[in-house]
Amino acid sequence: MTYQIHIIGGGLAGSEAAWQLANAGVKVRLSEMRGGGEMTPAHQTDGLAELVCSNSFRSDDASSNAVGLLHAEMRALGSLTMAQADIHKVPAGSALAVDRDGFSAGVTAALETHPNIEIVRERIDALPTAGPVIVATGPLTAARLAESIGVETGADALAFFDAIAPIVHRDSIDMDICWMASRWDKVGPDGDGKDYINCPMTKEQYLAFHQGLLDGEKTEFKEWEKDTPYFEGCMPIEVMAERGLDTLRFGPMKPVGLDDPRTGRWPWAVVQLRQDNALGTLWNMVGFQTKLKHAEQVRLFRTIPGLEKAEFARLGGLHRNTFIQSPRLLDGELRLKSAPHIRFAGQITGCEGYVESSAVGLLAGRFAAAELSGATLAPPPATTALGALLGHITGGAAIDDYQPMNVNFGLFPPLALERKTKKADRKLLYTDRARAALAEWIGAETVSSPLPPEQAEPAGNPASA
Repeated sequence: MTYQIHIIGGGLAGSEAAWQLANAGVKVRLSEMRGGGEMTPAHQTDGLAELVCSNSFRSDDASSNAVGLLHAEMRALGSLTMAQADIHKVPAGSALAVDRDGFSAGVTAALETHPNIEIVRERIDALPTAGPVIVATGPLTAARLAESIGVETGADALAFFDAIAPIVHRDSIDMDICWMASRWDKVGPDGDGKDYINCPMTKEQYLAFHQGLLDGEKTEFKEWEKDTPYFEGCMPIEVMAERGLDTLRFGPMKPVGLDDPRTGRWPWAVVQLRQDNALGTLWNMVGFQTKLKHAEQVRLFRTIPGLEKAEFARLGGLHRNTFIQSPRLLDGELRLKSAPHIRFAGQITGCEGYVESSAVGLLAGRFAAAELSGATLAPPPATTALGALLGHITGGAAIDDYQPMNVNFGLFPPLALERKTKKADRKLLYTDRARAALAEWIGAETVSSPLPPEQAEPAGNPASA
């Protein structure tokens, strides 16, 4: 197949960009190194859009939550990520969690069967000198390509550590001790208010567990990793423990709103597990990303009430993520200023989270489709979740202290309020304003059909299929 654009990276962002371009009639070459004899420190399969950390896309509430609003905007734009997430969702209260294997298989099948997409299992070691190209290699970009990016941008890539939470076999959990409930018995669209497994802790048990986290043997860093900061939104549990005795009780081990049916009271602390696959046989430990060594994890986590005989399908891990200084390097359409034939998308731009990564891939794909057709696509309004996220990446953040960021209402332009309003009311005003702005933007979108393949200049050396 002669292609019109080359996408490097088959993660969430690359897959979403390929889908948007292909549906616009553009011929896409999608390069993914996994499956071609290569693997990353965090991935376990060669499936496209594999979820390597949590299986949660976070809140699906589009009326009061910024990421839920982003879900809604992506659905309105025909997102493959959201379509497959909806197909493969598992109970998680008001959150959107998915069967990770089913989700990846669904994305892979959709892209493999699309007539405008050719998937090539290959490692790309240098930025292509001709385009158009979308680089969506994610936070685990291979070393040679990362070096090539550093040469082109004139600066070293920034980096931070991201940690992976353990997954437990459901039948190894003692349900005589644990119980099923969502916080405050909150019921999701398809749930019954009992979407989490809760493991209660007394004060004495919590104090011993907290000390175990402090004393446990940790993964040793290489010399070049020692100055790499953690991302605040994915902090290893033992690092949170180091911040204070009660930090975990106000974070992932918060007992508020969870009545232990054996006592009728809130426990001192709670460990929650969330369903990880459609069969309900695997459950992940919510907020328990860790850099403890594997043997130490098994020993310590089996001290949690109800997990004394826990069998782990996956233990926690730690990997180094890299991202570029996007506010300085990219223009408003995600193009590299020094080489405009190259766009960047996904977590390598410094966005954080599955949904955000996919959203930036969606935007990169739509910008590229417009450019290939000879048109210009105006960026989404800054008052939308998509626009607010794009603005943070391409200019809204401080260049000298740029850090990965999840979408949140703090990225949106402030509301013009004549009087003080409650927090819940302000969130509703943000989302109402965003929905109206997105509808107007979609209505004004005038991207013409791309050139037919025979009139288009192929990117690089065309591949024959």
